[in-house]
Amino acid sequence: HAVEKYSFGKMLDLGTGTGIQGIIAALKGCEVTFADINPNAVRCARENAKLNGVNGRFIVSDLFKNVKGRFNTIAIDPPFLRSRPIGSGTNPSFDGGINGREVVDGFLDNYKRHVMKEHTVLMVGSYLTHFEHDVKELNAEIIERAHYPLLGDYVVLKFL
Repeated sequence: HAVEKYSFGKMLDLGTGTGIQGIIAALKGCEVTFADINPNAVRCARENAKLNGVNGRFIVSDLFKNVKGRFNTIAIDPPFLRSRPIGSGTNPSFDGGINGREVVDGFLDNYKRHVMKEHTVLMVGSYLTHFEHDVKELNAEIIERAHYPLLGDYVVLKFL
């Protein structure tokens, strides 16, 4: 719901996965760049965009490494689980590094170089990544909240 409500202009769907966030933004008129570290995710997003009649740029990128330009909207649902030993069955899509914040912190350290003057950043946070710290540190607003019995609280943070 957050992307549908808050996205505008040039949009970066970072960690695109299936591409659903970017597709929603494109359908409301945004110019979307779909980016993911996983080439299979980028292919999936491209196919889903095609099925939904949506165009965009599709790139393989580790966070902002291959991303060019600045955006009005960035949406990211970063991985949040702490790394587990190889072979433990952890899906790399959820691997947030040793402390679970590697991707979150990498994003927060670099996003300002990729936004236009007028912008909105939408980031999913989990109790596992201590989103309360991000709310305070970034002067962010919690615009959506959900509670899952086995997983805890998830929020969508909006910050400018």
